[in-house]
Amino acid sequence: QVHVVESGGGLVEAGGSLRLSCAASGSIRTIRFTDWYRQAPGKQRELVAHIFSGGTTNYADSVKGRFTISTDNAKNTVYLQMNSLKPEDTAVYYCCVAVFTTRGDMSDYWGQGTQVTVSS
Repeated sequence: QVHVVESGGGLVEAGGSLRLSCAASGSIRTIRFTDWYRQAPGKQRELVAHIFSGGTTNYADSVKGRFTISTDNAKNTVYLQMNSLKPEDTAVYYCCVAVFTTRGDMSDYWGQGTQVTVSS
């Protein structure tokens, strides 16, 4: 029983910034890793950013140098700071959190998504 909620999306002009949040709650012992995905209408879902519990990160080439993924372990929250936004960043952004539960197993959980729209 793990609940994941994304927030922070909205409407911004090109060149602007947004910070997305991914908050996990429930039967969590620890977070193993977190992925941010995005999907635009008519396009395939793509992996945007990844952060592992050891601190290593990976980014899609299209967002390197502009997006930063980070964690607040005390709050079981992961952030995606998005700077220098472009119209092609417009999409629904989803958070996927892989956790060790209090029952001892590991499972992944998805949020409902948050809309990001960047105007020209």
